[in-house]
Formats: sequence, C-alpha cells, structure tokens
Amino acid sequence: MASYIKGLDKDKELFISKLSTQAKENNYIDPALYAKYEVKRGLRDISGKGVLAGLTEVGEVHAYVLDENELIPVPGRLIYRGIDIYDLTKGFLEENRFGFEEVAYLLLSGQLPSEEILKEFKAFLEDSQAMDDVFLRNTILEIPSKDIMNTLARGVLTLYNYDNNPDDISIENVIRQSLELIAKLPLIAVYGYQAYVHKYLNQSLVLHSPKAGLSIAENILHMLRPDSKYSELEAVILDLLLVLHAEHGGGNNSTFTTHVVTSTGTDTYSAIAAAIASLKGPRHGGANIKVRQMFNVMKEELKDWEDEDEIRHYLLKILRKEAFDRSGLIYGIGHAVYSISDPRSVILKGYAEQLAKEKGYDEEYQLYERVERLAPEVISKERKMYKGVCANVDYYSGLVYNMLGIPGELFTPLFAVSRVVGWCAHRIEELVNPGKVVRPAFKSVAERKEYIPLKNR
Repeated sequence: MASYIKGLDKDKELFISKLSTQAKENNYIDPALYAKYEVKRGLRDISGKGVLAGLTEVGEVHAYVLDENELIPVPGRLIYRGIDIYDLTKGFLEENRFGFEEVAYLLLSGQLPSEEILKEFKAFLEDSQAMDDVFLRNTILEIPSKDIMNTLARGVLTLYNYDNNPDDISIENVIRQSLELIAKLPLIAVYGYQAYVHKYLNQSLVLHSPKAGLSIAENILHMLRPDSKYSELEAVILDLLLVLHAEHGGGNNSTFTTHVVTSTGTDTYSAIAAAIASLKGPRHGGANIKVRQMFNVMKEELKDWEDEDEIRHYLLKILRKEAFDRSGLIYGIGHAVYSISDPRSVILKGYAEQLAKEKGYDEEYQLYERVERLAPEVISKERKMYKGVCANVDYYSGLVYNMLGIPGELFTPLFAVSRVVGWCAHRIEELVNPGKVVRPAFKSVAERKEYIPLKNR
C-alpha cells in the first residue's frame, strides 16, 4: 500500500484507505444521469459549443459560424479588444518593438496607447517591480516550493499584507493593484525558481535585480540566466509568447474563475490567486509541460523520426492508453473551441522554426511538424468526434520554451505571468458591470436516507 502522507503509520494509512473507499463509492454518479437531466458538463453542450454565461469586450475566441443552426468550423481567430491577434502582432513586430506592455495597456484600458502614454505605462510598471526585502526573503527565498505555481499563489496572497488599501475594489484601486501584479509576477516566478534550484537541486543562488529600460520579456531572461545574456531573437520570441498567452476570452477556466471569485466582492489578491490555482492544473495551463514530456518519451521510443507509419502507430498507442502516461491524450492536439486552427499556434510555429534553426533543433522541429499533421488523421479514425482537432498553443510553446533554455518548472508560471493581464482586465470588467454572484445550479441525485443513531450503526 502506498504511503499517502510521508511518515504516516500503518494504522493511519489503513484508515485513510477505508475512508477513501467510502468516498469513492458514495460520490460516484451514473454518467447516464447527466444526459437524463441535460447537464452540460464543463458548461459545454454536446456539439462543443459553450454555455453562454456572460458578455465581454476584453477578448474574443472565434472558431465557427452558425449557418441554419449548424456550427460550421472556420480557421480560428483571437481578438483582443476588437483587434485581430494577427494584426496586433504584425504591428509591433514590423516596427521592431516589444509588444507585451502595449497589449497589457490595450486589454486593461480597452484602447491602444499613444506613444507618450505607452512610455508612462512602462515607467509605472518599471517602478512597480521593486519588492520589499522582507517579502522576498520570507515569502520566496526561505520557503521555496517544488512547484513555482504555488510560489506565485502564495506570493500574490502575501502581497495583500503589503498593500495599504487591499480591500478597496474601486476601479482606480484595482487598476493600481493590477499594474503592480503585472510588474511583480515575473520576479516572483524567476526568484521562486532560483530558490527552488538552490534548495532542492543544490545549485548556487543567483539573483539579478530587474534592469531599468528592459522590456518584461528581456528582464525575465536577464534575471533567469546566470550571465544575463540573451539574443535579440530570444527576447522577441519570449515577448511574443507573453502576448499570445495574455488573454483568451472569458470562458477559459482560469478567467472564468476570476469572474466567479470577483463576483463575490472579494479583493484582487484573492481573485488572482484563485486564477493561478486554476491555471496550475495540467488540463489547463500545465498542458505544455505534458507536451514536452510526451515528446521526450516519443523521441526515445521511436526508431525513425521520419517514418510516418511508425509515428502513426505510436500515436495510436497513445490514444489506446498503451503509451506515454496512459491517459489516452495526445497533448497539444485539440482545443475546446478551435477545430481548424489555433491562431496562437499558427503565429508561434513560424518563430519556432526560426529558433530551431538558430539553436540546432531542426530534426526535433520536423518531428513536431509530422505529429501535428498526422495526429488529427489518427484521432479521426480512432475516435468519434463532433469537431475536428488542431494543434493548440501548448503544442509549440513547450518546444519554444525549451529552446530558450527555460526550465520546465517555469513553463506554466510564465503562462501566469502573461495571463494575469487578461485576468485583471476581466476582473475590472466584472466590477464595472456588477451583477449577481455567480452561482449555477446543481441537481442532487442522492437517495433519501433515514438518520441512524450512532449506537445502531
């Protein structure tokens, strides 16, 4: 019997086992009941269309058109405040600028900043990067976590104690808090990682202070690397990743969590910590780590990376729960909304290829391309699907992070560093349009039972 708690004695272990057995037996719900009562599990109907739970102007995820009540898949589009992500990224990339700060302003305010306002915005973020030495030591360095997402959540909750006005939910105060969180999360993530490798991997503790004049993407690379060196292409691609992860509509799990928690009237730190907890899950923000793990195993077990028949056979084994983690999932392929294409993956793919050539990852990149092409074919033959599948943003982001030398422990935390912008924008929108506390209905299907006195049980 596995020990569920380190140092747990056999009697307690047996007790936990018995209690767990009862919990499993008494919490099982017949799947047929979900259909009987028309429960839309995951708040999605059988066609995959999401249950309408709110309205938003922050971001739009577009993947189909409705024609005579039939969903017709179209190439995916991601729109920030009315601006297509292709146009947005093309704009700052063609002007040789970093875009994350500009996108943050756009998502928070609802409009693109002028050159002067963008300069002020960047200066405010730069000033907000400073962290109290006691906070840094007590919250991050002295109690490092093996999971940096927990470090982020704890750090955000602790910042409540360093705020002179933490519970004020006026828009002015929430925007101030939002900017400070956007500025501080990169430091908490990177320092949390440095503390982790120092304690658990016995490496030297190297902490670089953020450097004035650098973009958030540049500062992440500067603080993460012992020598603080990085190429222009590396910084551009990391900045692009931050932009692509910053927002994805109101229905994704962590953003919906932000709306749910914000609707109670709670403070900003509690709402964002809840969103971080949601993003930590491998079925949400942790998927890019699973993609990397899957490919690491695949590279070892495939004899010929160019043999498409062998690749098809291996993907089939994954689907049949005979390979990798036995989950039956080809990680990075498929999305709750997109079916033909994920625009984030399309944009990132070209830069992944460019970086692969610079870093000597050509063969591995080609393997990714083959799996991306073959996986939908294998899935469609093996599974009954209501819509097509495509590579999502997690598919290439893990490879790109790896080529950037970013450790797996920081994959999801960097997602949070970016998505905090979207969370804060949605929190502001929820506060500007106050409604009822979010409280969907659950139907009880438990049988009625008589109370049995203790002595008669």
